[in-house]
Amino acid sequence: MSEQAKIIIVGLGKTGLSCARYLNRSGLEFIVADSREVPPCLAELQQLMPEVDVYCGPFDARQFSQAQRLIVSPGVALAEPAIQRAIAKGVEVIGDIELFARVVVEPVIAVTGSNGKSTVVSLLAEMARQAGKKVALGGNFGTPALDLLEEEDVDFYILELSSFQLETTQSLQPLAAAVLNISADHMDRYRNFNHYATTKLSIYQNAMAAVVNDDDPYVSVAPLSQTQSMIRFTLNSPEDGQLGITSVGGIEWFSRGKTQLCRVDHLRVAGKHNQENALAALALGSEAGLSDIAMCDGLKKYKGLPHRMEVVAEENNVVWLNDSKATNVGAAKAALNGMTKKVVLLAGGLAKDADFTEMRQAVANHVRAVVLMGQDAALIEEALAGISVVYCVKNMHEAVLKAQEIAKPGDYVLLSPACASFDAYSGFAARGDDFAKEVKEVLA
Repeated sequence: MSEQAKIIIVGLGKTGLSCARYLNRSGLEFIVADSREVPPCLAELQQLMPEVDVYCGPFDARQFSQAQRLIVSPGVALAEPAIQRAIAKGVEVIGDIELFARVVVEPVIAVTGSNGKSTVVSLLAEMARQAGKKVALGGNFGTPALDLLEEEDVDFYILELSSFQLETTQSLQPLAAAVLNISADHMDRYRNFNHYATTKLSIYQNAMAAVVNDDDPYVSVAPLSQTQSMIRFTLNSPEDGQLGITSVGGIEWFSRGKTQLCRVDHLRVAGKHNQENALAALALGSEAGLSDIAMCDGLKKYKGLPHRMEVVAEENNVVWLNDSKATNVGAAKAALNGMTKKVVLLAGGLAKDADFTEMRQAVANHVRAVVLMGQDAALIEEALAGISVVYCVKNMHEAVLKAQEIAKPGDYVLLSPACASFDAYSGFAARGDDFAKEVKEVLA
């Protein structure tokens, strides 16, 4: 194919490769461009589709401007000059979720938020399985959305969507959509917080039903269409039609209005933020037609996801928790605020222009000491000045040793970094695995 391609996939990671597979199945010609010299999925693409031209290195603005359509991967900022020039020339710029939305037939449940997305979609999938439904789960979590279209006899799709995916999506019409919460994240990609929040809230635009977190100051006041049905949830006692938590005889229940659904202590993942996640899943599941019995069975069976408040060890009455997926301040705050005992907090990494002063109250309330590592440890240390004892170390091994020294019986040692991991690791999973390994070695 010539350099003057009608369709260009921009970015050759996991999403870009899924777009290539989809276009190839559809019989459409395309080329691929990636600013990296060796994109992560280059070898796989060349093996699967050796005839497809791939352009590596700095983007060619002239090439992009001559295309009819750019399919931009979530990892590529729309602010890239070559993409902005193409937009100015009238080139259509979309993402993989927009391609998915234009062809999907079965109902879609869509979930976004700064934190908790993966827990909610995987919990909802477990509820659906208990109801005997076949669901296809993916998007920003697990399988790329376009690959899900290959699955047969799907009752409905469950998509986790990032703000980056929502930027390039206009046609998705979810059966139900949820914004779990909004806290500052990816400020290196957005003009300001309002730009980020507006992008998240756009998931409601074409949704038939909106699931709304009444406890979140931004989501609770989201402008919604009068034609949309709405389910609201709260950690407080619910009003009629609302989901929340009621206390009866000292026992807490997930409830819909006055109707008790399931005991809160049947939820096997720790923290108040996971109670919020459970309420969101119950709300979404009811919109998808799942029975209360099936949803509560799913909630009881759900064991959580790796690297999200995962217990990796317990010794001398100290519990070691891996929350490596907490890659932003909001996630780390939620983890701390869900703790019922004192915490030795391990944090640090790549800051992404975050404001760590937002953690001061949570640290003051819950933390015995903070152990910092990574590229931007000094930024966090400065933000927490006067709030807690802070130790700075060189690596994960030193962090675990210091935590073992500080922790007292009854404490949690919590890896909840509030930062991206790319200063030292390939991703949050590699960071969490390293933490678990070091904990087991140090305790041994």
